[in-house]
Amino acid sequence: MARRTAPFARFEWLIAWRYLRARRAEGGVSTMTWISLLGIMLAVFALIAVMAVRAGFRAEFVDALLGANAHATVYSAGTVDENGQLSRGFTDYDAMAARIAAVPGVTRAVPVVRGQVMANANGSNSGLEVFGMEEAQVAAIPSLTEGDDDLGDLAQLPNGIALGAGVARELGVGLGDKVRLISPDGVKTAFGTSPRINAYEVVYVFTTGSPDIDRTRAFLPLAEAQSYFNREGIADEIEVMVADPDRVEALADPILAAAGPQALIWSWRDSAGNYLRALTVEDNMMFILMSILVLIAAMNIISGLVMLVKNKGRDIGILRTMGLTQGTVLRVFFLCGALTGLAGTLLGVALGCVFSIWFTPIFDFVNWVAGGGVWDPSVRPIYHLSAKLEPMAVISASALSLFLSFVVTIFPARRAARMNPVEALRYE
Repeated sequence: MARRTAPFARFEWLIAWRYLRARRAEGGVSTMTWISLLGIMLAVFALIAVMAVRAGFRAEFVDALLGANAHATVYSAGTVDENGQLSRGFTDYDAMAARIAAVPGVTRAVPVVRGQVMANANGSNSGLEVFGMEEAQVAAIPSLTEGDDDLGDLAQLPNGIALGAGVARELGVGLGDKVRLISPDGVKTAFGTSPRINAYEVVYVFTTGSPDIDRTRAFLPLAEAQSYFNREGIADEIEVMVADPDRVEALADPILAAAGPQALIWSWRDSAGNYLRALTVEDNMMFILMSILVLIAAMNIISGLVMLVKNKGRDIGILRTMGLTQGTVLRVFFLCGALTGLAGTLLGVALGCVFSIWFTPIFDFVNWVAGGGVWDPSVRPIYHLSAKLEPMAVISASALSLFLSFVVTIFPARRAARMNPVEALRYE
């Protein structure tokens, strides 16, 4: 009766390693082993690279969205005056902003006057969303002061207007040029409301990182915006910034309690929630589709092991007659396939991590070879494409590759273990 040995004993590893190092006469086995290894390596690399680029796109999108936009906006539900007209806005906006800023987790609360106008210059027109804020609060917006292409000095905002780079380009204006803002809600007269047209000097041109914002946004001093939009003594809303934007929904109730009974809140997740959920669905689908490549690559291990079992039939018969059990033979050939999958996975992880870390220079080189235009920001919400290597993506890709490699290895290994030693040695 065959004596049982401890699972995965040292001699089992030695036999498996010996079989993987096929001789020249068994070059087919060696070739299939290398094909399996390279297939798994490239599949794992592709999976990690795709997930890193997807994560980078998501991070860039969120950064661009939060860079110039509030994490949450507190606005008024409105009150009805004695004439039956609905009035929106806050008259005690300074005190309300101070109360909201005192909420734990809130870093900044800013009163804002907001309106839409038509901008005109050099015979060109452009729709514009104007934000009226205190000069110091405008300067505190990171994306307005950290752009590489920003022009001018925000300290001069009391003397003019700050324009997005896209607006300035469409209107053909630069620093020192005049821009006319046209609002249909102007001066009220006995004959009705006449449009209001004011000219402002461009004192600052900013780039936020989001083409959509740069094409539609401008900033005026709060007092000037109140005068222009007939909002004297009123702020339309309070923009709120928090320490952790991902937890903004947890701060909604404390912020509303500080704001008062007539206040409502709208967070960045409310405005971009559908888009973020769509990105999550796409990420999951991409992972599933790329996992199919890993499965196809792992299936090559079966081909290699089937050829190995066929070539090693005589050896299997001899080993069985020497006392090796079916379990020992199964583990030997399982190790052959598992080592191939492990080596391919490790190489794929290394290649994927290097690609993700050095993605920017690699992408710049590809863009240069293609003559530019690989990434067109005019049809996307961000200027640049980047990659973000996330540990969970690497762990998931590695676990999937190892799991599939181990599973597909079991079938040819069982075939080798069940081989009848008498049949294997009959014609020897």
